[in-house]
Amino acid sequence: MKTILLVDDETRMLDLLALYLMPLGYYCVKKSSAIDAILYVESHSVDLILLDVMMPEMDGWTACKEIKKFRDIPIIMLTARSEKPDIVKGLKMGADDYILKPFDEEELLARIEAVLRRTQSSEDGILSFKGLVLKQNAYELLFENKEILLTPKEFAMMGLFLRNRNKVFSRDHFIASVWGDGVTIEDRTIDSHVRNLREKLRKAGFPADDHLQTVWGVGYKWTEKK
Repeated sequence: MKTILLVDDETRMLDLLALYLMPLGYYCVKKSSAIDAILYVESHSVDLILLDVMMPEMDGWTACKEIKKFRDIPIIMLTARSEKPDIVKGLKMGADDYILKPFDEEELLARIEAVLRRTQSSEDGILSFKGLVLKQNAYELLFENKEILLTPKEFAMMGLFLRNRNKVFSRDHFIASVWGDGVTIEDRTIDSHVRNLREKLRKAGFPADDHLQTVWGVGYKWTEKK
């Protein structure tokens, strides 16, 4: 089941979108602000975002740009603004498509399906990075076709890193994303898991120290540099 994040400051619009999409087999998550949407995608897997443009606090253009900095999630902008410069602006911010309100339900569905088809490779759950291949559905990590055995927590961390390259994760973020909200563990437990993950990558021949880096006083990040 594909997950679609619905972002609109109008509760009625969120309810209408969910009412239409959920019977078609989509799992819908509703957020009424761009800021809440950004926080959600930082720690949850989403297949597509329907993002309203005109919202208070942060507009859809800015939210699209911020999300694309750390997650390559397909985004369809929803707006009542039909001026060409506005459409071009959204596309330049990283939007994958644009649809005007009020929209035809069949057209919306067709656009969703088209965008999801274009991103099929990521939907297959395969993440690649310099010889590393993380097969999320098969629960495997390979380097140059040789398997690296990971614990469930290490595997979850690896997926988080590869999906969010160059993003710094705090230890609290790891606890919430990997262990779950409400779980209490010590910071050194996170450090131990990262240390073990780094060592397993090294033993497999992958230059872990170049990419799995410590950000002192903050946490860890996976960098694409070097």
